[in-house]
Amino acid sequence: MSTVAFHTLGCKVNFYDTEGIWQTFRAAGYEQVSFEAQADVYVINTCTVTHTGDHKSRQMIRRAVRRNPQAVVVVTGCYAQISSEQVARIAGVDLVVGNDRKTEIVQRVAEVLQEQHPDVQQSVGNILKAKDFEEMDVSSFSDRKRANLKIQDGCNNFCTFCIIPYARGLIRSRKPEHIVAQASKLAMAGYREIILTGIHTGGYGADLQGYRLADLIQELEKIPEIYRLRISSIEASEIDERLIDVLGRSQKVCRHLHIPLQAGHNQILKHMNRHYTVEQFADKLTRLRSALPNVAITSDVIVGFPGETDEYFTESTRFIEEQRFSQLHVFPYSPRQGTPAAQFPDQIPETEKEHRVSQLLQVSKSLTANYAVQFIRKTLQVIPEELFFPEDAEDIFIRDFGMWDNLDVDLKTWLIGHADNYLRVAFPLPLGVSLQSLLGEVCVVEVKQSNWNVQLGQMTGQVTQHEIFKA
Repeated sequence: MSTVAFHTLGCKVNFYDTEGIWQTFRAAGYEQVSFEAQADVYVINTCTVTHTGDHKSRQMIRRAVRRNPQAVVVVTGCYAQISSEQVARIAGVDLVVGNDRKTEIVQRVAEVLQEQHPDVQQSVGNILKAKDFEEMDVSSFSDRKRANLKIQDGCNNFCTFCIIPYARGLIRSRKPEHIVAQASKLAMAGYREIILTGIHTGGYGADLQGYRLADLIQELEKIPEIYRLRISSIEASEIDERLIDVLGRSQKVCRHLHIPLQAGHNQILKHMNRHYTVEQFADKLTRLRSALPNVAITSDVIVGFPGETDEYFTESTRFIEEQRFSQLHVFPYSPRQGTPAAQFPDQIPETEKEHRVSQLLQVSKSLTANYAVQFIRKTLQVIPEELFFPEDAEDIFIRDFGMWDNLDVDLKTWLIGHADNYLRVAFPLPLGVSLQSLLGEVCVVEVKQSNWNVQLGQMTGQVTQHEIFKA
């Protein structure tokens, strides 16, 4: 049996796409092996959001070539789309495939094998002309306890710093009936949380006639088998009264929203071509918190954008603190060739970017700690995803919660996962309970200790399958 290995860089959409590509290989009779193993075919799904993404993509391509020089090496994803000629010049690459042609990969590999490694084949077109969503139905995930469900691709915003519209094309929404059908299958397969994801998730339906994200959420809400829905990301400009109403009435959408801010100063937002002001952004958060008490709002922030003075950065930091985010993802600005911002004057030195990143990461830790502390001695529903190895766990519990003998838990086995508000929660395995019976299931955990990184707690119960399907 022929073997295939995958390596994925970048966002949730890329990980979803890799699973879809794997499904086509499996249907063709392939067996999947580790990327560290010797395989007949290697598929590298690349990222190009930053220079780091480009560099890591090249590293993984060369690693695959070294591992088995006789293998067929396939490169796809955003770096392959943007820099196909550059990728094709890397020694050992056999096939370069664009972002809207991933369903062709198995067929293209067969052609390469038939021709016994001819010159590099490229299947990369002008993705800005792509009109249709590329269907890749994924019914299970190789190593995930929560299921990603891709609902759209592409972006129409063209922020001045962002290369993604050129790598992913314009918005292409998946047909609602296909999303509903796949969501049902994932829920029936045992996934307790489904994450609606896309390149521009909140833009879902922009290319459909009178059907938007709020409509989709209402349809998914009706599926009894679905227990928890999470929206991966949504722009503030797309949060309207109808969506807020739908979210406020929902029994299944997680009380967590990721809303990218990018900058907390109007002048920088204008230069970024963002579609809101800080005042409008703050107003949206106020309305959301009114409809969704205790909602966790996480965000993305870019520091060191051209023209961001010390004063602008200080004002941005103050605004971020005032908005009480529960976590920040902080990125230094990375110039991307082909984007307007790469040509802007007043570029910020790398050392200053690093300094600002460090400052905002400290702010993020403080914000997370301030949000998390309110849940001490309260219960959260947590879906454990993997084992956790906390330092000095025994000392922590003896010091803060009393002797282990009173807790009826296994000191050596800890699990960690996300609560619906996206806090990471870890807890020791109760005695007499098997590890496999809890992974991917909904556990009720009382939070005992809180900090910015992880909440420690004790499992007090489990949501049964009957209760899940009844929800």
